[in-house]
Amino acid sequence: MRRRGGAGAGGGRRPRKKYNKLGDKRRCRFCRDKVKELDYKDTQTLEKLCTAQGKIFSRKRSGNCARHQRGAKVAIMRARFMALLSYTG
Repeated sequence: MRRRGGAGAGGGRRPRKKYNKLGDKRRCRFCRDKVKELDYKDTQTLEKLCTAQGKIFSRKRSGNCARHQRGAKVAIMRARFMALLSYTG
C-alpha cells in the first residue's frame, strides 16, 4: 500500500500543477470591469453589496479591493440619503 504525505521511504511527492483559471475570479469585480468610480444612482449594483437587512457586506464577503470597497461605502451612503436605497431591509 502507498503511504500518503510525509517524507517516507517511498520517495517524495510530485509537485502539483498550477492552473491559473481562477486568477481573474479572485480580482475585484470593479477592477475586472475597469470601473473608476461607483455611482450612487446605480442601485442594482449597490443592492448586490448589501444584505437583506441593509448592512454593507465586508470586503471578504463582497470580494472588493480596498479602494472599491471605500467607494461602494460612499455610494451606498449617498444612495440612502437620496432615498434610492433603504437604510433597513
